[in-house]
Amino acid sequence: MPRTPNTRPITLKQEPSAASFAELCAEFIRFKKLRNLSPETISFYEDCGRYFADFLGEAVMCDKITEDTYYNYIEHLHETKPNLSSATERSYLTGIRAILYYGMKKGYLQDFVVQLPKIDEVVKDTYTDSEVKILLEKPDIKSASFAEYRNWVIINYMLGTGNRAGTIVSVQIEDLDFEGNIIILKKLKGRKQYVIPISRSLAAILREYLSYRKGEPGEPLFCTAYGKPMTTDILEKEIARYNRKRGVEKTSLHMFRHTFAKQWILNGGDIFRLQKILGHSSLEMVRKYVNMFSDDLQRGFDSFNPLENYLGAANKGDKLSLKGRK
Repeated sequence: MPRTPNTRPITLKQEPSAASFAELCAEFIRFKKLRNLSPETISFYEDCGRYFADFLGEAVMCDKITEDTYYNYIEHLHETKPNLSSATERSYLTGIRAILYYGMKKGYLQDFVVQLPKIDEVVKDTYTDSEVKILLEKPDIKSASFAEYRNWVIINYMLGTGNRAGTIVSVQIEDLDFEGNIIILKKLKGRKQYVIPISRSLAAILREYLSYRKGEPGEPLFCTAYGKPMTTDILEKEIARYNRKRGVEKTSLHMFRHTFAKQWILNGGDIFRLQKILGHSSLEMVRKYVNMFSDDLQRGFDSFNPLENYLGAANKGDKLSLKGRK
């Protein structure tokens, strides 16, 4: 019998199916919800789709969206949002790319490569040592309000864990394991769950706080003065008020995360553990931290530099010598 040729079936490129961009977005969001993505991620995609839809105008069909449309949108962002950082712009475009690629896969628009612009790397601002010292000065529990004391504990928590704001407000009392010295983090970006260690100092602070705060295991670790759960908006306002009251004008919550990363690196911590503690899926962001804080890495460099330690031994009378071989 003649052999069947070992060839792949030929597939013809079909014309795009009829669908508006609004319909594409609705289908994309429904698909992401079925994949059980976090509400924050869903909201992010909804915002990205809305911004792009506003640019396109009403009832634009997907088959009208081309590579030129995408690049025109980038120019539109530059013109209408001149103060938009390159990182935020790239974030918007990453969301649009996901929506467009989904549309291409479904056959709603012709394929094209959605290129993302490069980010202008800038050094992340952090809290200075003097600012941290001011913020960590403990209030008098006897005279301080619950809010002031709680905010002081939160400052310690942020500098001791590097957690994001959304994670902080979702931590429950039962997530603290003082016997194992760990915190179980459940609500995270990307819905990942993992554990991080609790330092001795933070464990002591949290124990004292819980004896003051009381509460049941299933209740949030950090609550309002009325015992209600805190939101990220409330947390942001409370920390801003706390910082300004102490004369620190910086109020960013995420800046505490950058400060944690910077100090971890400067104190000689390895980047692999930093990646796990911060919850990054890859080392890319951690490498960026190292690059951002490269100027500060000179601080104390000789104390842990291998060559300096070897040569330091020679200066102390050990066998290592800088003299040439005879």
